[in-house]
Amino acid sequence: MLVVIVFSCKGQDYGVLQPTPEDLCKCLPIEPDIADYRHLAKHVPIPNIAVQEVTVETILGWAQDPLIPPDAPRTGRELEVFHIATGFLQNASVNAADCDVVMEVSQVPDKNAARMIVETPVDSEYCSARQNIQGQLKQHGFRLDSQHGGELPQALSVDVVGMAFEDFEHDRGTAQVGTLWELHPAIVNLHP
Repeated sequence: MLVVIVFSCKGQDYGVLQPTPEDLCKCLPIEPDIADYRHLAKHVPIPNIAVQEVTVETILGWAQDPLIPPDAPRTGRELEVFHIATGFLQNASVNAADCDVVMEVSQVPDKNAARMIVETPVDSEYCSARQNIQGQLKQHGFRLDSQHGGELPQALSVDVVGMAFEDFEHDRGTAQVGTLWELHPAIVNLHP
């Protein structure tokens, strides 16, 4: 008999037993795709279209819709690709429910700064991006896998490319997360 233990820590699920917790590309979601809000809209490739430069501060100011149906397709801004040349990674973890790598990025390195969510999905086309950010964080002494993650000791400068996505109001990370807007899917790289 296999027993799965899940506990919550500041909105993130840790402690889920995975066959190979250190391999982010073999993470097994504990919830079915149908339980994931707007799953089909989030799990797409990043299209090869013109990229728009944006800042975390700008995204924090985008107007939010009061309600988006759970099966709504991408529309408007969500069909566009954005690039954040410099943001600051404050928090990183693996969401046990869907195995996405969830990161909190701010405009400035201050730990109290407002943040937005950036997610790299579990989808196979993002395997190398997931392994890349995991390896980059390891070089800074931070362990990111299905059982480890959370607040970074100090913010790290990052570059982000991804599609805008408007999530819904739920337990989505730390109290510093200041918008429902995310970049999801997204690819994150630490600056050298």
